[in-house]
Amino acid sequence: MSNRRNLGSELLRLTHLRPGLTRADAARELGTGTGTTAEIVVRLLADHLLSEGEASSEGRRGRPTRPLLPHPDGPLVLAAEITHEDWRLRVVELGGATLAEVGAPHPSHSPDPVLTAVRAAARTMLRRFPRRVRGAGLAAPGVVRDGHLLEAPLLGWRDVDLRTAWPRSPDLPAEAVLAGNDARCAATAESVRGRAVGARLALHLHLDAGLGGALTTDGELVDGAHGSAGEFGHLPFGDPARSCGCGARGCWGTALDGAAFARSLQQDEPHDPVAFSHRVLDRARRGDVEALRAVAEIATNLGRGIAGLVNALDADLVTVGGLAARLHDAAPDTVRAALEEGSMTLRRSTPPVLTSGAFGADGPLVGAAELVWSRSWKRLERSRGAG
Repeated sequence: MSNRRNLGSELLRLTHLRPGLTRADAARELGTGTGTTAEIVVRLLADHLLSEGEASSEGRRGRPTRPLLPHPDGPLVLAAEITHEDWRLRVVELGGATLAEVGAPHPSHSPDPVLTAVRAAARTMLRRFPRRVRGAGLAAPGVVRDGHLLEAPLLGWRDVDLRTAWPRSPDLPAEAVLAGNDARCAATAESVRGRAVGARLALHLHLDAGLGGALTTDGELVDGAHGSAGEFGHLPFGDPARSCGCGARGCWGTALDGAAFARSLQQDEPHDPVAFSHRVLDRARRGDVEALRAVAEIATNLGRGIAGLVNALDADLVTVGGLAARLHDAAPDTVRAALEEGSMTLRRSTPPVLTSGAFGADGPLVGAAELVWSRSWKRLERSRGAG
């Protein structure tokens, strides 16, 4: 029975990654006979974990196939993201589709009102989808370890227990609730269902109020000794005279953020550096000469830093998200030229693929949901009949 349960968990995972998978597809992927696969499917249908769509011959001879799909009363997860200016909460079903989403700006530099707002929204969703939610994940900027946000300089938050964003509920036991760094969540999204699927060693960089990222190898996050690897924005690739909110000098992130754009334009440091960066990129898109010059400068800083990471890590794919994606899309040739100029000769012969991520600003939310799903398959199999 335990082996059958493991096969059931694997089939749920496969259906999540490939909605529309047929029984024949599943048998091939699982390496089982059609009879065994049918038995597993029937059990998952009865438990309201999966459903089957309308039969289709797909232009082939033989018995029509029926796609495996999320059950309309099936399991869901909650995914939330907190940025320096707003929060969002999303309800996600098996397969990755969004069933509901809410959010609001937060002007407060205190965590309590923000976490309270997320918690209230989560309670609403638990009432709206009774007995269906199986876990919750939260993405936040800064160093996150063991569910705690240790430091987020722009937010002004330190040592915050992010798990308090979720209400106490039988649907959300402690083992089903997690929190992670936003850039690492975005990297997970790319490795599971984005542009990094199939990459041997992928580097993801996410720029918002700060720069972070992660490495994934064969789709798995490289965690580091304390689970917080990927603070690439604090590598000393910037101006050594420039202080960073982390306490160090010369951090790469200080050469890429809104303050860097303002210095390039000879303007005062902006109150909201993320909004300022977006405005400069908007101006550049409209052909503003000064904005184009600033974008070229910051894009060069991005490309040279990527070169340093590729020289050290030998990644075969680099994806960029958030403001880094906008910067890359605005000046792809500039980023690529700086990457090539900073690359070792041996790296130039086999340069990595460099591309914007698949999810844009949604990367952290998508990744937060995927982290919860990845921990849910066996638990879903154990909770039979709970749909």
